[in-house]
Parts: sequence; structure tokens; C-alpha cells
Amino acid sequence: MTDPVNDDGTWADEADWDIGEDLEGELEEEFAPPPVVAVVGRPNVGKSTLVNRILGRREAVVQDIPGVTRDRVSYDASWLGRRFVVQDTGGWEPDAKGLQQLVAEQASVAMRTADAIIIVVDAVVGATSADEAAAKKLQRSGKPVFLAANKVDNEKMEAEAASLWSLGLGEPHPVSAIHGRGVADLLDAVLEKLPEASEVATRTGGPRRVALVGKPNVGKSSLLNRLAGDQRSVVHDVAGTTVDPVDSLIELDGKTWRFIDTAGLRRKVGQASGHEFYASVRTRGAIDAAEVVVVLMDSAETLTEQDQRILSMVIESGRAVVLAFNKADLVDEDRRYTLDKEVERELAQVQWAQRINISAKTGRGLHRLVPALENALASWDARISTGRLNTFLKEVVQATPPPVRGGKQPRILFATQATARPPTFVLFTSGFLEAGYRRFLERRLRETFGFQGSPIRINVRVREKRGSKR
Repeated sequence: MTDPVNDDGTWADEADWDIGEDLEGELEEEFAPPPVVAVVGRPNVGKSTLVNRILGRREAVVQDIPGVTRDRVSYDASWLGRRFVVQDTGGWEPDAKGLQQLVAEQASVAMRTADAIIIVVDAVVGATSADEAAAKKLQRSGKPVFLAANKVDNEKMEAEAASLWSLGLGEPHPVSAIHGRGVADLLDAVLEKLPEASEVATRTGGPRRVALVGKPNVGKSSLLNRLAGDQRSVVHDVAGTTVDPVDSLIELDGKTWRFIDTAGLRRKVGQASGHEFYASVRTRGAIDAAEVVVVLMDSAETLTEQDQRILSMVIESGRAVVLAFNKADLVDEDRRYTLDKEVERELAQVQWAQRINISAKTGRGLHRLVPALENALASWDARISTGRLNTFLKEVVQATPPPVRGGKQPRILFATQATARPPTFVLFTSGFLEAGYRRFLERRLRETFGFQGSPIRINVRVREKRGSKR
């Protein structure tokens, strides 16, 4: 392990710095993805009010604005010192068609992406058909499910909560999200069953999980059908124990891949039409359940704000990425030139992702897909040893020191990779590192170690030398 830098530029004795022997283990625990609690339920039952109560601050939008749909929003939360993420599955227009289907879909996605689920039911109204549809899904989830009987503002109303035993989800927890009554007891029960780290995000084994995402009509279903058909493999419909959406196991280049159900290989086109919320929930759910995401874009069309939004969602998720430009058979020389310029200009934030040009219709370029997926996953899984990382940083910093800030030049004292998936590095420094310098370090990390197709996260910790604390 290489030692940190002294004031005179020499590499110091690590014992001078408050860096414990168990540092790497501690950091791995700290940066492990926190468990996820999804809050589901039909509109106007108090989901967002309960989320705000759990967070202890007003963040979730409490009032659904007619005509505006929202997808899931995640918030960092803690209870009695335990960190977790709360997913507010949002709302949609109260008069949305197919309400029962939408609530059930919301429950399905929560089942595959959350470690525990709270279903909120209005105890005053009682169980509706939409509540029952969601409950049926959740009974098969294999995940801890907690029934929050909301709007129980006093003891007299607890009889209404008791009637919700009929949903088959076990004991109803009477709560009043608006007043806070019973919420602490609910959270105690949830935390008792919640794993220390997200089991969904960290699960390994089995075929690698791929999500195909992109705006409507970009060719997701065509690509999935082409991959399944061209390889002449049996496409197994695997109705997993915890999910209703059906994943497709497809053999490509002698290896089995699990394609997360986003494109709806078996679904009729008309089935989900008109439900922006449905599509949005499915996209997010697929990203969360995947290890690598193929972002599909239309070569023949100008890149849109929707393309950018989906891409941002994928980058934020920390998943490995492949950019696939479909309909390459429709592109002439002029469009090819324009597209290259657009990609250079509009997709600068993902220069590190491999780009492939394909045609789901003709099969052109599809031989590039598996190598791109394998490359992205290898980068996503990669770990750099602490010694190698510090040797690399010593050379980089000596050649290009961090910019002076407030009259002092910050120094990088020590670095380690806290986790993979995606590669996350923690730098211990003597001062703040400018964002520009962090981007410079990311570029150099990529030049030296590759990481093509994977996001990189750099976390800076400013530390004081022992004896200098006051």
C-alpha cells in the first residue's frame, strides 16, 4: 500500500493519518447500496403524506395535479440510525383509466426493485378493487409487505383498520400520516425485516440482467424479438417468484442473458397505450432490476429531450451502459455525419459508453451487442487494488497538482476503491478538490484503467492530520 504525501511533497507514513486498518471494510459497508422501501397504493390514500412523515421533511408532492403524471421518486431516509431509501411511487390523474391495472403494475415493479413494501390503504374508505388487485400481487412477492391502514386519527377508528385483515397481507398497522400517529411503530416493524444493504442491488449469480430502454417506437420490441428469433434459441418465459412482469432468457453467442421485461415481447401493442405512467414506471423498474442498460435511440431522428431524460435516469442509477442507435438501415451519409456531431455535442456526459449502430429490422450490427455488454459489465465489476490506485494517483498528482484554493494547495493523502458496481473511489485529502480537478482525475482513471461502459463515482473526504484537530 502506498503512503500519503507530506507537506514537503514526500509520500508520508500512513500511521500519521487517522486512517484505520479496517478502512476498506468500513467504506464498503458505508457505500453499500442502502435497502429500499417502496410505498405503493392507489391515488389519494396518503402515500406522499406518509413519505413526508417518514422523511421528517416536506419533500414528496402531496397534491396530484390533474393532467400531470409522476414516476417513482427516491429519497434518502433514516430511522434510529439506520439508513434506507424510500420510493414514493407517486400518483397520476385520479380519473386515470385502468386504475386497477395501474396500481397492480406499481405493486409489480415495487416487488422486483424494493427490499420491503408498504401498501397504503384508506381505512375510512376500506379495501377497494384496486387495493385487492395490488394485495394479490404482493401476496406472491416473497418480500416483507406492511399494510398501512391510513387515516386512523383516533382509537375509535381502529375498528375500520381491523377490517383490512381481509386483504390477506397480515396485520394492518393503523396510522395517521397527517398527524404522525402510529408511524413510529410501523417503521420499527419495517426495520426489523429490512436487510442492512439492498439485496436487490447487490444480488449476484445467474444470467446477467439487461434492460432495453428508450422512448416509444424506438424499436425495443423489434430488437428483443430479433435477438430471440435470430439465435433460434428457446425463449423461456420465467415468471419469477417475486415478479409478475415476465423476463426473457435469450441465448446469445453461447451465453444466456436475462432481458428484463421492458419492451413487452409478448404483449399486444394496444395493451399499455395511453398510460404514460405505466411506461414510466416500467422503465424505472427495469433499470433498477438490471445490471447493464442498453439505451436505444433512433438513428434517423434528432436526439430529443426525452432521450436525454432517459439517459440521465440510467446514469443516475449507476448501472453499466451501452448506447445502441437503431434503424441504421434508414440512415444516409449526410445523416450519419449529422448524427456523429449530435452525439459529440449532446451526449458528452457519456463519452465513456460504447456506441453501436444497429438495425433490429435487418439484423445489421447486432454482432456488436454482446461484446459491448460484456465490456460494460467487466468495467462495472472492476476493482483496482489500493496499492495500484495510490501509485497511479501519486504519478498523476506530481505531474498535475490540484489547483490552489484559499491560498493552500490541497493534497491527496490516500485513496481506495470502496465498492464496484459502479466503481466508487474515496479520496482522503487535506483540502477541497475542485469539480474540474475531479473530472480530470476521472478522465485519467479511464485512460489508465479503462472503465468503458461504466459510470465512475469519486467521493472526496477532507481529513486533518492527527494532533491538528482543535
